[in-house]
Amino acid sequence: MFSPEINHSGNSLIQISNLSKSYSLQDANGKTITNQVLFNINLTINQGEFVAIMGHSGSGKSTLMNILGCLDIPTSGSYWLAGKNVATLSSNELARIRNQHIGFVFQGFNLLKRMSALDNVATPLLYAGISRTQSRRRALELLRRTGLENFAMHQPNQLSGGQQQRVAISRALINQPPLILADEPTGNLDSQTSNEIMLLFQQLNRDQGITIVLVTHEDDIAAYAGRLIRLKDGHIIVDKNNTN
Repeated sequence: MFSPEINHSGNSLIQISNLSKSYSLQDANGKTITNQVLFNINLTINQGEFVAIMGHSGSGKSTLMNILGCLDIPTSGSYWLAGKNVATLSSNELARIRNQHIGFVFQGFNLLKRMSALDNVATPLLYAGISRTQSRRRALELLRRTGLENFAMHQPNQLSGGQQQRVAISRALINQPPLILADEPTGNLDSQTSNEIMLLFQQLNRDQGITIVLVTHEDDIAAYAGRLIRLKDGHIIVDKNNTN
């Protein structure tokens, strides 16, 4: 049986070649209309990079992020994740990769409202078949590292926005993924809290070598990344080292 285990050999984590994405819709008259969102994207991201993807609404950045996160598939072209051709994987194999090898952080935190911070962080391990005791032990360790040990039993509505995002980041780290995808992670935060969250991402990237791909529309947030990719109308128009 094929196993979708991620192979960490080599330096390239993400390889995208001639990737395009279209959506087909029907208008009121039943006519099929094709809307192409991404056009012949070519992109390589190496292990340990911190990449910011920018673009106005409609640029295709969210679609690209969904494909990187194995939440959507390209219409044409290829996406290889650590040596595995994503197009060849079954839905179960894709779900396993999303659970064990990619950490997701969202603008809206996406925490389970009736669960404590501790259990929110532990949930991916429970889905992976790890015992509740082991899962909570690992979750508490991550909350300690993100400065939230004393808030472990608080529910999301008892936490500030910054604290909720730290819980979300801890949850993204629980399976020790090589890749974190962060979609507008500071969009609901004030400036000071946003800076704190971005410094945490920098620390994770620097100290643990975690590859981080961040979608943002804010220049000051993108400045924390080491590389900047800018999309416009489904095309990459900028790809450069992000030194200021």
